[in-house]
Amino acid sequence: MRSTTLLALLALVLLYLVSGALVFRALEQPHEQQAQRELGEVREKFLRAHPCVSDQELGLLIKEVADALGGGADPETNSTSNSSHSAWDLGSAFFFSGTIITTIGYGNVALRTDAGRLFCIFYALVGIPLFGILLAGVGDRLGSSLRRGIGHIEAIFLKWHVPPELVRVLSAMLFLLIGCLLFVLTPTFVFCYMEDWSKLEAIYFVIVTLTTVGFGDYVAGADPRQDSPAYQPLVWFWILLGLAYFASVLTTIGNWLRVVSRRTRAEMGGLTAQAASWTGTVTARVTQRAGPAAPPPEKERPLLPPPPCPAQPLDRPRSPSPPKKAQPPSPPTASALDYPSENLAFIDESSDTQSERGCPLPRAPRGRRRPNPPRKPVRPRGPGRPRDKDVPV
Repeated sequence: MRSTTLLALLALVLLYLVSGALVFRALEQPHEQQAQRELGEVREKFLRAHPCVSDQELGLLIKEVADALGGGADPETNSTSNSSHSAWDLGSAFFFSGTIITTIGYGNVALRTDAGRLFCIFYALVGIPLFGILLAGVGDRLGSSLRRGIGHIEAIFLKWHVPPELVRVLSAMLFLLIGCLLFVLTPTFVFCYMEDWSKLEAIYFVIVTLTTVGFGDYVAGADPRQDSPAYQPLVWFWILLGLAYFASVLTTIGNWLRVVSRRTRAEMGGLTAQAASWTGTVTARVTQRAGPAAPPPEKERPLLPPPPCPAQPLDRPRSPSPPKKAQPPSPPTASALDYPSENLAFIDESSDTQSERGCPLPRAPRGRRRPNPPRKPVRPRGPGRPRDKDVPV
C-alpha cells in the first residue's frame, strides 16, 4: 500500500472515530447525568430515613456491593437462601473459557485471584491461535456447503436463460440472506424467548457477540433463573458457527475487492496508454503543421570533388548506347518525406544541383511516374563508369 493511500485511510478512520465519539456522547451523556442524579436522590432519601447510618458508611457499603457484583455475586441471593446458582459452575466456566479464546471477553465475570489471572495469560496465548485454525477450517467447510447449495439454484436460473451477471448478483444476495437467516434472525427469536429480552436487545446481543465486541451488558445465560447446564455451551457452539460464517463473508468480500482492484488497475493502465497515444498523435500533428523539425547536427565530412561529366567525342560519333537510368541524389537528411510538396521541392533542388555540375539530366520515360527519392543515401559500390580508350580526357 502506498504512503499516500495509507495516510488517506488513517485520516478516514480518525474522522470516523471522531464522528462516532460525538454521536455517542450526544446520545449517552444525558442518560448518564440523569442516572447520577437519581442515585444521589436515592442516597439522600436513605440517609434521611436512617439517620443512624452516616454518609461514609453508606459509601463503603455501595463500594463493596459494586465489587461483589463485579466478581459475579448475585445481589438477590443472601447467605440464608438455599440457591445453588454459581457463576463458576461447569457450564458457566466452559462459556467463560470460550469467550477467552474467541476474544469476545464480555467482562460480566472477571478473574479475582492472582493464580487465575496467571493461568489466563498462558491459556489465551495457546487457545487463541488454536481457535483461529479451527475457525478457518469451519468457515471453509461452511462456505463450501452454502456455495454448493447455491450452485444448484444458479443452475436453475441458467436453465431459465437468466443472464450470468444477474445470476452472480442473485447468488451473492442469496448467500448473505441464508447466513443472516440462520445465524442472526433465528438466534434473535431464540434469545427473546429464553432471556425475556426485547427484539432490539436480542439483535443487539447477537451483533455485538458475532463482531467480537462483547460489552457484557447483555450475556446469554447470566440470569440466575437459567438453571440449564447445557444452555451456555450451546450458545458457544452458535458463536463458533456464526463467527465462521462472518469469516467466510469477510473472505469473500476481500476476494471481491482484490478482483475489483486488479480490474481497476488494468483499466487505468489502458486509459493511460490511450491518453499517451493520443497526446503523441496530437503533438506529431502540431509539429508537422508547424514545419519539419531541424535535423540533428551531424559530424562534418570532407567534401569530395564532384565526379567529372563524360566528355562528348569530337571526331567520330559514338555508337548509340541504351540510356541508363540516373540515380537521383539522396536528400540531405535520412528522414522520410511525408508530403508531396516536400517531394517536389527535393526534385527541383536536385535538378539545380546537377545542372550546375554540367551533367545532362536523364529524362524519365513517358507514361511512367517518376519514382520517389530513396529514404537513405545510396553510395556506388564500385568506381564510376570506365572511359573509352580513344576518348581524350
